Amino acid sequence: MTEDTEITDTLAAVFDYIEANREDHLQRVIEYVKHPSISAHDIGIREVAAILVEHLSGLGFEAEAVPTSGHPMVLGHRCDAPGKPTVLLYGHYDVQPPDPLEAWITPPFEPTIRDGRIYARGIGDNKGQHFAQLLALEAHLKVTGTLPCNVIFLLEGEEEIGSPRIAEFVAAHADRLKADLVVTADGPLHPSGRPIVTFGVRGMAGFELVVKTGRTDAHSGNHGGTMPNALWTLVHLLGTMKDAEGRITIEGLHDPVRPPTNAERAAADSLPVDVPGYLESMGLGRLDAPADRPFHDRLMFHPTLTINGIHGGYGGPGTKTVLPAEAIAKCDIRLVPDMTPEQAVACVRAHVEKHAPEGEVEVVMSGSGMLPSRTSLDNRFASAVVDAVRTARGVEPYLYPSIGGSLPDYAFTKTLGLPAFVTPYANADEANHAPNENLEISLFHDGIRTGAALLDRLGRMSI
Repeated sequence: MTEDTEITDTLAAVFDYIEANREDHLQRVIEYVKHPSISAHDIGIREVAAILVEHLSGLGFEAEAVPTSGHPMVLGHRCDAPGKPTVLLYGHYDVQPPDPLEAWITPPFEPTIRDGRIYARGIGDNKGQHFAQLLALEAHLKVTGTLPCNVIFLLEGEEEIGSPRIAEFVAAHADRLKADLVVTADGPLHPSGRPIVTFGVRGMAGFELVVKTGRTDAHSGNHGGTMPNALWTLVHLLGTMKDAEGRITIEGLHDPVRPPTNAERAAADSLPVDVPGYLESMGLGRLDAPADRPFHDRLMFHPTLTINGIHGGYGGPGTKTVLPAEAIAKCDIRLVPDMTPEQAVACVRAHVEKHAPEGEVEVVMSGSGMLPSRTSLDNRFASAVVDAVRTARGVEPYLYPSIGGSLPDYAFTKTLGLPAFVTPYANADEANHAPNENLEISLFHDGIRTGAALLDRLGRMSI
């Protein structure tokens, strides 16, 4: 990738504007995150969508809240830079439920500043980060009256419930989403505080194993030894899916897995990692098996099989000598290219048919899942994105071929054929999805600078 850290006179003026308006920007993001938008409970969604439409319209965008069969998508266009790239800025305006409320030091929707951080639900994931993108657009418009490149803004209202409609929305509105690249500001920086640029995400397939061995639970004495125990059936079945050495043993699951390219291999190998520090921070005594697998390989290049929970029999206080007739395991598989949720679950079904007692175990797929996504490190827009982060932050970002989590990037890379990049703005300990979610104020301002630098850098390219 070529380096281009030149700060043009225009970008310098935009940076000056951002610096002069730090307090105003801080107060405005605080006001924004005061509004709940909990997709899981349908709380505040349409109100926040309306706020965003008003904000985008105020920036000269053609903006609307586009209805779906679920929560609306906020879509805005401002395309007044002929011959320049069009960037699709994606984010989500919905947030996780704040429970447990008693674990919050201050109320989740009453943003509070403590020790240089804003504490509020959604400040890191994702309201604070996409609001920084909006303020970057505003900064360019205030300074020059125009944008250096074309911009489409897409804000989803269902990311925190698995983005169940993003793929169909993107397919249905492909003509309105014609862009050259997608950039998402989401997630945390490296634990050292160094910025990162991410080129991919893992996908996910969720499923349940539902075991039924009898009509009803029974007395463990009167029927123990004659009636099959649903929990034992489940435990033995799970034991055939992953061995003690950490190998997933579901036949055919790994067949589509695409090995990393030489560039991806080199990028992963160059990433620093403090394994003892990680173990200490997580309260762990060891890494998961296999023990010899490199740390970042585990998160980027290999699928996982996770037992999310096992349910059955009696789990209350005291003793109940029950023989369970039903048991359920909730599981997920994180996917890497070129796996698909359908392929993964099909392999699970075939494995269950082979290893479980006939007719006792049902495999139930949870939702439609998410496809993995990977953009080449050599993509023509990669250097522009990396240069923008370098210019705004004054340090070389780490390049991540992928991250362990899942985002709906596949809707853009698979359906629209666009390269997709993630440029996180939040601190590594942002506590997203947890009580006391927070965002360092300095990183919020750095995010605005990064968004502004991205627009400037793209504006120096031609299509």
